Amino acid sequence: MRVLACLVPCLVSCLSALAAFVALPAAAQAPRVNPKYADLVKAELVAEPGAVAAGQPFAVGVRLVMKPHWHVYWRNPGDSGLAPEIAWSLPPGFSAGSVAWPVPARIPVSGLVNFGYEGETLLTATVTPPETLEPGRPVTLRAKVSYLVCERECVPGEASVQATLPVAPPGTSVRPDPRHAGLFAAAREQLPTPAPGPHRVTEEGDTLTLHLDAPDVARAAITDLAFFPYSETAIEHAAPQTVTADERGLHIALKRSSLTPAGTITRLDGVLALTGRAGDAPVRHAFALGEAPAAASAAPASPAAASPTTATAPTAPPAAVLPPEDAPSGVWAAALLAFLGGLLLNLMPCVFPVLSIKVLGLVRQSGESLGRVRLHGLAYTAGVMASFLVLAGILAALRAGGAQIGWGFQLQSPLVVASLAYVLFGMGLSLSGALPLGGRFAGIGDGLTRRAGLEGSFFTGVLATVVATPCTAPFMGAAVGFALTQGTAVSLAVFAALGFGLALPFLVLACWPAAVRRLPRPGAWMETLKGILAFPLYATVAWLVWILSQQVGPGGLFLALLGLVLVAFCAFVLERARTAGPWGGRAAMAALLLAVLGLGVLVAALDRDRAGPPAVAVAGGPEPFTQARLDGLLAQGRPVFVNMTAAWCITCQVNERTSLATEAVRAAFRAHDIAYLKGDWTNQNPEITRMLEAHGRSGVPLYVLYRGPGDAQVLPQILTESAVLAALDRAAPARRAALSSPQE
Repeated sequence: MRVLACLVPCLVSCLSALAAFVALPAAAQAPRVNPKYADLVKAELVAEPGAVAAGQPFAVGVRLVMKPHWHVYWRNPGDSGLAPEIAWSLPPGFSAGSVAWPVPARIPVSGLVNFGYEGETLLTATVTPPETLEPGRPVTLRAKVSYLVCERECVPGEASVQATLPVAPPGTSVRPDPRHAGLFAAAREQLPTPAPGPHRVTEEGDTLTLHLDAPDVARAAITDLAFFPYSETAIEHAAPQTVTADERGLHIALKRSSLTPAGTITRLDGVLALTGRAGDAPVRHAFALGEAPAAASAAPASPAAASPTTATAPTAPPAAVLPPEDAPSGVWAAALLAFLGGLLLNLMPCVFPVLSIKVLGLVRQSGESLGRVRLHGLAYTAGVMASFLVLAGILAALRAGGAQIGWGFQLQSPLVVASLAYVLFGMGLSLSGALPLGGRFAGIGDGLTRRAGLEGSFFTGVLATVVATPCTAPFMGAAVGFALTQGTAVSLAVFAALGFGLALPFLVLACWPAAVRRLPRPGAWMETLKGILAFPLYATVAWLVWILSQQVGPGGLFLALLGLVLVAFCAFVLERARTAGPWGGRAAMAALLLAVLGLGVLVAALDRDRAGPPAVAVAGGPEPFTQARLDGLLAQGRPVFVNMTAAWCITCQVNERTSLATEAVRAAFRAHDIAYLKGDWTNQNPEITRMLEAHGRSGVPLYVLYRGPGDAQVLPQILTESAVLAALDRAAPARRAALSSPQE
C-alpha cells in the first residue's frame, strides 16, 4: 500500500499529462503555421479536361505558387530539403499514377546545392476512372499535399485541395478545359524527354563519368549543363560538373558521393538539362536517363496529347504503400507500445552501464530516510522524462526543417560519440578512485551537499536516456515511428510514455520500503564495489571508440584516442592539486584549463576527417543498399532481403551475429536466390532514412523481405534464426513462380 501511495500521484500526473495532450482538438495536433508564413505557398488542384468520361484517363496537376525567393523541392531535393508528397483521396474505382516531375533548377545555399522550383510549378499525374460512371453525378478528386518551403529558413506546410468535375454522357469524348489548357501545355514543356541514345557510367577514383550516346546533341556548342540524379547519394551535388563532346556523344565528369562505396555504381539515372547553340539557333534539351517513360495523359482532344512522354518514377520504395504489420492503430495504442518498449529498454545491453551506476546509487542512499530515497527515485524519473521530451522536441524541430534523421540521430555525429565516451571514461576513473570529485572541487559549500545527491539522480536519468538511444526494444520502433508522423502534441505524449516506461522500475524500487530496507548499509566494502562497477563503463567507452572508428578516418581516430589521454591527464592534475600549495594549485588549474581547451579542440576537429565509404562486400556477402539497386533487383523478379543497421545499434549487432550471419541463414539465401542488401546508417544517409520512414520506422534496426514489387514483409526488430529461415522459405515459392513464368 505504501508503494501505491507513492506511485499513484506520479502515475496520475503522468497520465493526466498524456490525456491533456491527446484531448487536444485535431486542429491543435496538426502542424500550426505562423500567420506570417501562411502565404508562402498557394496550392490548388486542377484538371485538364472539362469533364470525366468513363474509362478515359486524364491529367490532373497540383499547382504550387511560391512567394518570391522561396522554393520547394524536386524528387531528389539535393543536399537538404524534402520533396513534396501527394496523398490522393479519390472516388471508388479511380486510380492515380506517379507524379511527373518538371526539370528542376540548381539552388545554391551556403556552399550546398539543392534541386527545386521557384515561382510556380505544376506536378502532374494521370488519373484513370472506372469503366462505368453514373451520368449526371459529379466526381470530386481530393488530395493532401505536404511540402517544405525554404529561403534562408524552412517552413513545413500542407494543404488539402480538391476539384469537382461533371461526368460526360456515355459515348462522348471530353475536351480540355480552356482555363487550364495553357497551364498543362506549359507544364509538358518543362518535362524531360527520353534520351536520344543509351547511357553508361565509368568510374576512376572518386570521379564518375556519365557517357551519353548523342552525336547530334554533341555537335552543338554547349554553354550550360546540369545533371540531376534520381539517387540522393550517388554524386556530390555541389561539385562542379564538366562536359566534353566528341563524335560519339557527351561525357560528363561528376564527383562520386562519399556516402556511396567505390565500385558500386553501375548505372547513373537522372535528368540531364543543357543549353547551347547550333549555329545561330539556341538549343535547349532535358533528357530523362534510365527510366521507363510515364507521363500525365492529356485529354483526348487536346493537341498536347501527342507531346513526348516523360520519365518519372515513384519516389517511395516499391512496397512503401503497405503499412507495417505492427503499426499502432491510434494514439493510446502507440503510447502503450512506447511504455512497454521503455520497460524492456531496462533489459537491453546499452543500458547496463547506467544500471550499474543506479545500483551503486541505491546502496549509497539506503542509509537515508525513506522519504529521501523516494525523492531520489522521483529525481531520476524527472531526468529520464525531461530528456526524452527534449530529445523529441529537437528531433521534431530538425525534421520539420527538412533534416533526414530519426531515432538515434545524435550518435551519427562523431562529436556526440566522442563527448559521450569522454564523460563515461571520466565517470569510470571516478569510480576507480583516479578522479577525485570531492573536496573543494566538488562541494563549494555545505549548503550544496544535500542537493548534490538529487542532482546526481537527475543526471543519472539523463545519462540513461542518452545511452539508451542506440537500442530499439520490442514495441518501441512502431511507436516512435508513429509518433514522428503525427503532430507535436501526440509525438511528445508517446515519448513521455517511453520515458516513463524506462524510469518505472527504478521508481518502484525507490518507493518500496521493504526493498530499501533490505539493501546493505554503506560501508568500506563500497570502495571495492565502486571499482568493480567502473569496468562496465570502460567497456562502453571501448564500444564508443569502435563506433568512432566506423565514422572517422585514421587521423580522426588518433585524435579521439588522444582525447582519452587528456581526460586521464585531467584526473592526474586534479589529484595533484589536492595536496599542492597555493602556487601549485594555481599551476594545476592552469594545466587543467589547457587540457580542457585541448579536449574541446580535438572534439571539434573529429568531424573533419570522416571515414571514407565502406569496402564493397565480398562475393556471397550482403551488397551495400541503394534505392536504385533495390528497384533493379525487384525489376528482375528476385526476392530481396534488406537489413538496415548501424554500428552504434547494439540490437542490430546482436541480431547480425545470432540470426543473420549463421551458416544456415547464409545457405538459405543461396538456396532461394534471395539478394541481400545492407544499409549502414552509422553516418547520415537520406536514402536509408526515407526507406525507414516508408515502413513506419524512425530508426534502426529494420528488416524487410521483398517477395516482389508491392509485396513486402517487415520482420520483428528482435530476430531469431528460426524466424529468418521461415521468412526466407515463404519467399521461395514467389521466386519459383517468377522463374517459371513465360518470358516476353
